[in-house]
Amino acid sequence: MRYLLLVLMALSLCVTHSLAQAEWRRVATRDGIKVYAKAVPDSKIKAMKAECVLDAGLEEVIGLLLDVRAAERWVCHTKSCRLIKRVSDTELFYHTEVSLPWPLDNRDFVTHLRVIRGENTPVVTIEAPAVPGVMPVRGGIVRISTSINRWTLHPLPDARVRVEYTLQVDPGGHIPAHVVNMFACRAPIETFQNMRKVLAERKGD
Repeated sequence: MRYLLLVLMALSLCVTHSLAQAEWRRVATRDGIKVYAKAVPDSKIKAMKAECVLDAGLEEVIGLLLDVRAAERWVCHTKSCRLIKRVSDTELFYHTEVSLPWPLDNRDFVTHLRVIRGENTPVVTIEAPAVPGVMPVRGGIVRISTSINRWTLHPLPDARVRVEYTLQVDPGGHIPAHVVNMFACRAPIETFQNMRKVLAERKGD
């Protein structure tokens, strides 16, 4: 949730028609986590994609993504995350504040998360775009109003899930594009590493 976003610099992946036709370039690999980048027309910020396999069942992964408060433990750079409104068991709005190093201002955003299950496929898609106008802008924090996030969950045998996370974001304010792109490569890896730890801990509870 507040994915990814994964967060400001972690905020950098998207699935639009035009992006789907372009080519991804692998920019990082660690612990079985693969990160890809792709130039976006009319933007200095690259689209990003991360893939990995989680040792957890489909419902466990969905449950973690719907657990707003838990995001503070595993989503990289997340300072706080709180529920605004729960529409249903598969739809909610939440607010995230992202910590950035001095002298950059923190960012925040409101996410509208929806779990989408297909009728003829086991694959589950979770859409989590940033939405404007839900909460007032706070002083000293830059509001991210444009961010397209998508989690695609592919169930695998032996209670595992292959996850594909994509994000494209406009971080707002002034942040050098090379800084955003640099951290966007690191954040997905740290996020998935943390996600694995939290899922393992939940299995042990």
